[in-house]
Amino acid sequence: MAGYMQHSVEEVPWFWYRMTCEESNVKPDNFTFASVLTGLAALSDLQMGLQVHAQLVKLGHGSEISVGNALTDMYIKNQRPIDGFRAFEEMPERNVCSWTQIAAGCLQCEEPGKALEVISEMKQAGVRLNRFTLATALNACASLASLEEGRKFHGLRIKLGNNEVDVCVDNALLDMYAKSGCMEGAWTIFRSMEDHNTISWTTMIMGCAQNGQAREGLEIFEEMKQRGTQPNYVTFICVLYACCQGGFTEEGWEYFASMTKHGVTPGDDHYVCMVNLFGRAGKIKEAEELILGMPFQASGMVWQALLGACLVHGDLETGRRAASKAMTLEKRDSSSYVLLSNMFASMCSWDNVGTLRDLMETTNVKKVPGTSWV
Repeated sequence: MAGYMQHSVEEVPWFWYRMTCEESNVKPDNFTFASVLTGLAALSDLQMGLQVHAQLVKLGHGSEISVGNALTDMYIKNQRPIDGFRAFEEMPERNVCSWTQIAAGCLQCEEPGKALEVISEMKQAGVRLNRFTLATALNACASLASLEEGRKFHGLRIKLGNNEVDVCVDNALLDMYAKSGCMEGAWTIFRSMEDHNTISWTTMIMGCAQNGQAREGLEIFEEMKQRGTQPNYVTFICVLYACCQGGFTEEGWEYFASMTKHGVTPGDDHYVCMVNLFGRAGKIKEAEELILGMPFQASGMVWQALLGACLVHGDLETGRRAASKAMTLEKRDSSSYVLLSNMFASMCSWDNVGTLRDLMETTNVKKVPGTSWV
């Protein structure tokens, strides 16, 4: 089972059944339970995970740290945080892996605040953080845009030193500063890093684009290519987003056309960026032609980008076509209805607004209420 986990994890359940069937009657030990639960976590197989948990309780191997960690991970990977916390709390002993795993699980379940609480409890329990814990904490701070908390963990990174920290921690630190709006800190971290991988460059490009430094983001991309680092799918999304933020239409088109040279096939996300880029420049016709010329069927997200551009520039006819396509592809998404309704309202076409509202009610499409951090 451990061997198959490295090469073909789908085979793990079959080997488990063979091992525990009446013919074989081989009783699993703590190493077996740790292996099979780790495999089921990778497969997100909750049903079998519950069966293995029942056998784990029956045979009494729940006290080992490795088994407890694997059980916690299985529940977290299946989006069952309450069961994951229960398994974590029932462990008689916990190591740094246990704490880091449950904190990372909170982050996966979109609870970054809870992740920081777990790490705080870990520190109070006297468990020393490692680089994985630190990366998890910084990712949680980035999700919350919590600069103050992020700076505290930056201090811990300095205390750990370069011998215990890898490029993943520095990437998380870079992302935290960028998402918190502190580009001075992001630039300081980026220039002080000894090694830059694709994620480092990509994070910096996106950080610049999000914080009003679109030109600097493109300069970073050029430097990335000069250093011989190969851009990937996400890198080009960030580059095109920077072009969109800066209004660099010609450069955006050149970067888009050059993607295949770097072995990257344009996807939905890239076309959304290009439609937004053309839309901001008022080139609605060019944006629609780009969508119609796509080598695969455009998603509702692409048509919604065109609809948003039509709303800004008051192109009602193109907006109607884009809305029709988007509503056909994304029947349960309220965004297209709201955008088209806002376009009708801006032109004082209240009858059409009312018709759209009635259509949303009859098709049971509901607008998700907006929320604010403030």
